[in-house]
Amino acid sequence: MRKFNTTGPCFPDEHYMLPALDRLPGIRELVADGNYFVIHAPRQTGKTTALKALVREINEKGEMAAFYCTLETLQNSIDPDIAMPKLRHLLLRNARTVPSLAHFAPGGDEGSARQRDAGWTVTAVSDTLTDLCLAAGKPLVVFFDEADCLVGDVLISFLRQLRDGYVNRDMMPFPKSVALVGMLDVRDYKAQIRPDGESLGQISPFNIIRKDLLIPNFIESDIRTLYAQHTEETGQVFADGVVEDVWRLTRGQPWLVNAIACECVEEIHGLRFNETVTVADVEAAKEAIIRRRDTHVDSLMERMREPRVRRIVEPLLLGQGLTVSRNSEDFRYVIDLGLLREDEVKRVVPANPMYSEIIGRYLTRDEQDDMQSSIPETPWVKDDGLDMAGLMAAFQQFWRENSGADKDIMGYREAVPHLVLMAFLQRVTNGGGHINREMALGQGRLDLCVEFRGARYAVEVKTSDNFKGEKSYAQCAKYLDTLKLSEAWMPIFDKSKTKSWDEKIYARDVEFDGKTIHVIGL
Repeated sequence: MRKFNTTGPCFPDEHYMLPALDRLPGIRELVADGNYFVIHAPRQTGKTTALKALVREINEKGEMAAFYCTLETLQNSIDPDIAMPKLRHLLLRNARTVPSLAHFAPGGDEGSARQRDAGWTVTAVSDTLTDLCLAAGKPLVVFFDEADCLVGDVLISFLRQLRDGYVNRDMMPFPKSVALVGMLDVRDYKAQIRPDGESLGQISPFNIIRKDLLIPNFIESDIRTLYAQHTEETGQVFADGVVEDVWRLTRGQPWLVNAIACECVEEIHGLRFNETVTVADVEAAKEAIIRRRDTHVDSLMERMREPRVRRIVEPLLLGQGLTVSRNSEDFRYVIDLGLLREDEVKRVVPANPMYSEIIGRYLTRDEQDDMQSSIPETPWVKDDGLDMAGLMAAFQQFWRENSGADKDIMGYREAVPHLVLMAFLQRVTNGGGHINREMALGQGRLDLCVEFRGARYAVEVKTSDNFKGEKSYAQCAKYLDTLKLSEAWMPIFDKSKTKSWDEKIYARDVEFDGKTIHVIGL
């Protein structure tokens, strides 16, 4: 029986999967025309699966030879004299997967005179590729996966050798087509080899790249097709609304799509295929995945500590505008990570609702732990929801007692008020509800919808810098319209260092456009 895969490349006889090469239209033509190109996408979106499918296809046809070579073991290598022999070894080992190269043994060995030559590493990769082309006896194609693991001088040496071989293909054999595959697009590689616009002093090794391909997420119909494979093989039914809810939560991120189905089928229903997978199961699976912090989630969230990621994400939490250009390398890097995306109206938002919730919960996890002893779980809990007035009053007191001026959360100093409030609400709702977070750059606010025991509560978080009186009330009323609610809570964090707590702490109700807005001073 096949399974939903969450642990690496997909194999047709083991995993439910979509036709891998359908997600990379035009790639066959790029290879056939002898192009060098880049493939990029966030982690666990299907890059390796697609590459291996194309390698199999090329070798089965027999007109060309192809092999796959991952550079992951060279991550953060900084000395080309050490890294290039290792890369040569990787090429020779992986080339043996090609039938015509299975028994290839290069002349000499790593102790040869050429190896001991001080200048040998400058051509180690290009010489090895030439040797393999000669031995293959047919055009050779090489896919370098995890190419973004190479950095600094190692990356520059590697690219220069590729370029040298490419431009001299009329004089010596060299691969017909090469792809560099990873999370980075062409601009990110250029940024690595030319930091801060610095010139390499010669022709760019990147002027041989013909095209940059992006592997897209699934669309909604892809999710339906994937899940239908499971139904066809096992008879287990996905109820109406499941696919739509998975699409809403994941925006088609392949790992998340598979992880939710795997959690529903294997954990929630324990492989009992006579049971129907429901929308409620999807919500339970989402919560389990977030709480468990699988490797995919954890590795992505660890990026949140990087200064270049923080420069983009912190304004997102605050609802501020971008502090860097959309053409900047920092911005493109965060987009390429798959952490954020530009929506249909060019707002910068989390890539999907699950990531939005994961971001909020990841950044507040230490705060939640610290609150375990100081925040009781039940005083504001009712049978039909929450006592939000009491909850907000308690938060005012908590903020007054715990908002030290030097408080910092993973470097997100400006967003501390928002993060502490989210941690407080998360601590209260854990086990009985959840928080939907609407984050977008340039909105001037952070919108939260707290759902607890069937009730919903709108919270629109502001600071004294972005509170604009009636304009802010109108903004809040519009948010209430989208939720079909009639009241909201608007915490306003006062950033003044001269006001007393008695001046900052207040509560008042504002009636606006038929809505009640409970303004909470902090």
